[in-house]
Amino acid sequence: MIPVILSGGSGTRLWPVSRAKYPKQFCELFEDSLQNLTLKRLSHFGTPMIVTSLMLRDFTEKKAKEAGFQNIEVLFEPVGKNTAPAIAILCKLFELRGKTQEVVGVFPADHLIEKEEEFFAAVDLATESAKLRKVVTLGLKPTHPETGYGYIQTKKKPAHFSKKHSAFEVVKFHEKPSYEVAKQFLAEGSFFWNAGIFIFPVELMIELFQKYQPQIWSALSNMKADFSNLKEIYHQLPSISIDYAIMEKLTGDELFCVPSSPQWNDVGSWDAVAEVYEKSGRPRGNPIEVDSKNNFVLPHGDKTYAVVGVDDLIVVDTQDALLISKRGHTQDVKTVVDRLKKTNPQMIENHTFEERPWGRFDILRDYQHFKSKIIQVNPGSQISYQSHSKREEHWIIIQGQGVVVLDEKEVPVQKGSYIKIPLQSKHRIRNTGAEPLEFVEVQLGTYFGEDDIVRYQDDYKRI
Repeated sequence: MIPVILSGGSGTRLWPVSRAKYPKQFCELFEDSLQNLTLKRLSHFGTPMIVTSLMLRDFTEKKAKEAGFQNIEVLFEPVGKNTAPAIAILCKLFELRGKTQEVVGVFPADHLIEKEEEFFAAVDLATESAKLRKVVTLGLKPTHPETGYGYIQTKKKPAHFSKKHSAFEVVKFHEKPSYEVAKQFLAEGSFFWNAGIFIFPVELMIELFQKYQPQIWSALSNMKADFSNLKEIYHQLPSISIDYAIMEKLTGDELFCVPSSPQWNDVGSWDAVAEVYEKSGRPRGNPIEVDSKNNFVLPHGDKTYAVVGVDDLIVVDTQDALLISKRGHTQDVKTVVDRLKKTNPQMIENHTFEERPWGRFDILRDYQHFKSKIIQVNPGSQISYQSHSKREEHWIIIQGQGVVVLDEKEVPVQKGSYIKIPLQSKHRIRNTGAEPLEFVEVQLGTYFGEDDIVRYQDDYKRI
């Protein structure tokens, strides 16, 4: 089975930590980012692939390398179009490579799975079932009447089984139910949470697209072998989930479900994050509580937090935003995001820091008359050779050593060095040491946006 990670998301449910350009799979909420945890988990089955949006290219490639995957294959969608087009383009890629006999598993990038051995065993049975020309989904055995998930209803008698798990024919997909209906599902015993995990033979999935979504597959029939016309074709595709496009149309003898209990969490709200922390004993903000109880704090840096006379709060702090919510209400964060779209869209798009393939920068101040940053360049890396038309820059090296190229002249720098970058001068900095190279940058001029860059040379093909 070839494991493939679908990595998308709008960054709304875990705002303010998650943003549109920093969705939750990259947020290091636990011991690592969710996508890195997913990569490491799926490497049990082979080297994973990733399908993601071109907008997330820098994060995806950088985080994969940090997780130890140096040459992972990534298929970039020009724009996010939901899961059906992503899976269709994946199948087209395998078809062009003559690999339609392969079994592929698609997995979300942002789920937390605590019992990996249970998960591995369920996926193994799903893979064996897929070889019988079936589409197989993993169902999660519900632990409570949850209204926030869709459900998969199965027949009661297994159609295929292993020592630890059974595969059942699927009767029907059910939308997110009311609480009373969810209680009925739980009591029935043959209803399982839909985790959005699907395993299938490529050849079969192509046939299903041809049958149920011919407009999608027809558009992909014009795809060139080098994918050079991907952008043109992708804009013709509808935005639709694989559940609506294919899965809900399949009959029981075409679709199996393997239920399991791998201690799964989709980490879909701050209530869910708090629950993971508290059940696992992971350290957290540990606020000083006075006449208070049951408060959860996700801190920013080493800040000290104190709560007085309040109970059942969830507090999430970042450099530029603070969220305070009553427990049980964090799903309403989406309403906050909807309002910010109208009043301050920058707050839901970006953080005050940005990751780059060569390192990262943190914005210290951003005023009308100046902007300042701390910039970190990784060992062996360099920024693009570039110039700016609306600002000059002043650099003070605070750690490491490197070389600044300024209008073709190389200048060695180390801790304490100062470099002035005049308006429109071509420049770059290269880390020549074994530790991160850090410097403070102060910008002076009339405009400080990241789009005031002309690139002449770049190691990351951004020209």
